[in-house]
Amino acid sequence: MTKRVLVTGAAGFVGRTVCEALTRRGLRVRAAKHTTPPVSDSGAEICVVGEIGSRTDWSRALEGVDWVMHLAARAHLTRGGARDNAAYREVNALGTARLAAAAARSGVARLVYLSSVKVNGEMSAVPYSAHDEPRPADAYALSKWEGELAVRDAALGSPMQCSIIRSPLVYGSGVRANFLRLMRWVDRGMPLPFGAVKNLRSLISVWNLADALIRAAEHQAAPGHVWMVSDGADVSTPDLVRALALAMGRPVRLVSVPIGLLYFAGTIGARRGEIDRLCGSLVVDISETCSHLDWTPPVTLQEGLERTAAWYLAEGRSNVR
Repeated sequence: MTKRVLVTGAAGFVGRTVCEALTRRGLRVRAAKHTTPPVSDSGAEICVVGEIGSRTDWSRALEGVDWVMHLAARAHLTRGGARDNAAYREVNALGTARLAAAAARSGVARLVYLSSVKVNGEMSAVPYSAHDEPRPADAYALSKWEGELAVRDAALGSPMQCSIIRSPLVYGSGVRANFLRLMRWVDRGMPLPFGAVKNLRSLISVWNLADALIRAAEHQAAPGHVWMVSDGADVSTPDLVRALALAMGRPVRLVSVPIGLLYFAGTIGARRGEIDRLCGSLVVDISETCSHLDWTPPVTLQEGLERTAAWYLAEGRSNVR
């Protein structure tokens, strides 16, 4: 019998690609959404669940479901303070706990939870692994760590199996936030002050992430573990700029500004976190994921960046804010 998969966050950047990939594999997709979309997703059954949090009713959404892919999360809040912290926890921790407990009661066979490398920490030149002690540094990262714990707790004493994927920065068609901003800078031919940066960052394309999430649902070795994922090739900020410029047919304009001056400017302009991400290193070790799950990222870093650039040139320019 064909498996039915409930996907939360199905309308999001990652969720849309995951739903498409599941449908191509012949699986029945049930897309959990906040509100009814004006047009039904092709090949997906729509189930409206409202706001995800500590009181969400998952009973109808979970009927007849074999797998759950929990991708929905609260991210990119900018107000700061206790209100943001509570919002992160309500969705990412308490909302995940509510779903995981309901899935276990409903007889779901496997739940795959999309977490974040930020559970490990913010920056490291030494590759993060799933065996490192978690060091979440902000409210978002802490809420994702609490979500991981909630998923594990729900699986204890239940036939339901769980797998956890920790992802670095995700890019691809439909990307938003800092990666889209960087593409805009490159597209405009702006001189970028990162020529002296000598860092390494792990990234993952949305296509590789979708493939890894499905592998975590299918593979017999996946349950009960945290899996690190990336494109398998790390890149410096200057090389990322060069690759994007080449893919977009734009000139490369990199200026070698001293790193200390960049950090100073970031502190003055209240953009220290963004400078950290552009100048610091954050790499992950995916060797266990590749060997234990027989997984190889199907899309190379270069191909992923080229696909993303093609999307940007065709559609993404109008979405820049």
